[in-house]
Amino acid sequence: MRTRTAAGKSGVNGLAEPLRRLVEARHHDPFQVLGCQQENGRGVLRAFLPYCDDVSIVETGQRLARVGDTGLFEWHGDTAGLGPHYRLSWTERDGSRRVAYDPYTFAPLIGDLDLHLFGEGRHLHAWRVFGAHPCTVDTIAGTRFAVWAPGAERVSVVGDWNHWDGRRHPMRVRGSSGVWELFIPGVDAHTLYKFEIRNRHHGTVHVKTDPYGQGFEMRPGTASTVQPKTDYDWGDDAWMQARAQRNWLHAPMSIYEVHLGSWQRDAQGGFINYRTQAEWLVNYLRETGFTHIELLPITEHPLDASWGYQTTGYFAPTSRFGSPDDFRYLVDHCHRNGIGVILDWAPGHFPKDAFALARFDGTPLYEHEDPRRGEHRDWGTLIFNYGRNEVRNFLISSAMYWLEEMHLDGLRVDAVASMLYLDYSRDPGDWMPNEYGGRENLEAIHFLRHLNQVTHAEQPGSLIIAEESTAWPQVTRPVDGGGLGFSMKWNMGWMHDTLDYMSKEPVHRKFHHHELTFGLLYAFHENFVLPFSHDEVVHGKGSMLDKMPGDSWQRFANLRLLYTFMFTYPGKKLLFMGSEFGQYAEWNFDAALDWNLLKQERHAGLKHLVHDLNHLYREQAALHYHDFQAQGFHWIDCDDADQSILSYYRQGKNRIALVVLNFTPVPRNGFRLGVPQAGEYRLCLNSDSSYYSGSNMPVWAQHRAEAVSWMKQSHSLVIDLPPLAGLILLKTAD
Repeated sequence: MRTRTAAGKSGVNGLAEPLRRLVEARHHDPFQVLGCQQENGRGVLRAFLPYCDDVSIVETGQRLARVGDTGLFEWHGDTAGLGPHYRLSWTERDGSRRVAYDPYTFAPLIGDLDLHLFGEGRHLHAWRVFGAHPCTVDTIAGTRFAVWAPGAERVSVVGDWNHWDGRRHPMRVRGSSGVWELFIPGVDAHTLYKFEIRNRHHGTVHVKTDPYGQGFEMRPGTASTVQPKTDYDWGDDAWMQARAQRNWLHAPMSIYEVHLGSWQRDAQGGFINYRTQAEWLVNYLRETGFTHIELLPITEHPLDASWGYQTTGYFAPTSRFGSPDDFRYLVDHCHRNGIGVILDWAPGHFPKDAFALARFDGTPLYEHEDPRRGEHRDWGTLIFNYGRNEVRNFLISSAMYWLEEMHLDGLRVDAVASMLYLDYSRDPGDWMPNEYGGRENLEAIHFLRHLNQVTHAEQPGSLIIAEESTAWPQVTRPVDGGGLGFSMKWNMGWMHDTLDYMSKEPVHRKFHHHELTFGLLYAFHENFVLPFSHDEVVHGKGSMLDKMPGDSWQRFANLRLLYTFMFTYPGKKLLFMGSEFGQYAEWNFDAALDWNLLKQERHAGLKHLVHDLNHLYREQAALHYHDFQAQGFHWIDCDDADQSILSYYRQGKNRIALVVLNFTPVPRNGFRLGVPQAGEYRLCLNSDSSYYSGSNMPVWAQHRAEAVSWMKQSHSLVIDLPPLAGLILLKTAD
């Protein structure tokens, strides 16, 4: 366990006040007393090296004298001849001899413009200023450290090189900005470090990881790691250029939601490197036809059981699966194979872990001071103070980091509803209204709008998707029109209604028919994603297969029918891993999916169906071009509750796709279906096919429409409907 040596008091009473504060680890600007100074007309070279001995100047051989029994060492003489930088040599407590340039000879490295923009909350690339950055200053290699801690009396960088002793490398504060910085020569990439912070109000000392750290040691360790400058050679230029020009509103989008820690494991049950995962994922996604993957948060987090949603490293891919460059490879490899990458991102809350953001400088810095606004009691987490410029800057920069540095195609913003409402999951009296007496979190709304404006402007083609579960209006409408500005929003209402309906025994479904049709009343009010996500297959909810009623055959048939409904319903698609082949058990974050199930016919058949639905959805514009527009969807019959049949058609630029769904196990032979146009209709998917392990009830492959008006359509055709099955027919070219 790493510990620091407490600052002793002996020998300090005779020191001048600035030196006493330094020895007691309380000085806010060690550059006032360390390094080369002019005092009373004489040159003084001073160093503070507790528990060290025999300190000398390498360039001259001059020895520094210890001041009393403190860790202060001084040399008096003409310092002008030493030059701007010099090296010190000393003996460490373990007897080793160390040589290093004195860090207290270097001028500030952070520019005033950076500080100004950060203070206003407008520094889009704050990760380039804060954190740990290897660099060369005046031909001397080292690492520049910077952190925001306005409530601190003293901040130090601690690590193995200084025995985690906060007295050894105190930082300088940059005026009233609350920003502290220090360049430490000789500290190089992969070094472990933290910040030790002494609060200026009550003197408590806190040892914290770097909020802007771009790498962390493997849990249970919590130290940040100095990351080398990346020299990763991206190969996705064509993808990034095409993305910036792409009209995603009219493009197909089928998302495979993945938790990297449990998608696959190695033979010993351990984690797999990002690079290996990249190869396996791309092969699997090309096989199954998904256009994107969405990763549950790979932002660094201490607890596996949080699935990544309790983030402590907002600028770092977790070390569980490798280095930041390994993660870059995963994204790059996906892009070079035509697959987009979205990341779940959690700016709505953060954990209370003492080593991370909570009370960072001994004050509620990142969180709101009042627990009625600053704490999620039911989650045991803290809420960001969105009214503080520097906090908003931190979060906006995090979003920009993943989009710009890691080439991600989008972010799915977690728990947006908890950000929008001040009374979210709170009892009466346990929340504070806004300045107008309302329940809306005006500061969070401002943050979300700014987030969407900035990311869309700076990263063209990037997607910001809201997990928002309420009826908040205009979530996906432009900010200048009063909206929040998100690209898309999860359609939680459709998901809950549909799963509730599908859980019913077919004999009872006619009494719940409206649950399938109600969603079309609002389907085009927002840009919706249809999610069957990880949240629906945990905590006793059962797997997707387990939600279906009936015997084994009926459960698989119901699930095939459900997916056929989803892939033909307006909106982009999202399916959680394992659901595509009918995982039996609930999702277990701590083990790989049960891939052995694919050896069984029904599971393999379900996966074949998802493959064909994906490809049909992608290839037929009628099924995706107007996902967000009413002109792309038309009911044929939404009122046949007694037979539990739905029929509609999707319309693209110049083609239509008929969809008819039978939600009962009763075959419907000779079913007359109204169609909008004369001509031939070709059956292109039957979820009851034996290829998908269905009953394979005979259905004609070609149907000619008759001039018989039916279901308010000008023409109709007669078709046989298999049990618990969906059919998709395409109008052939005239």
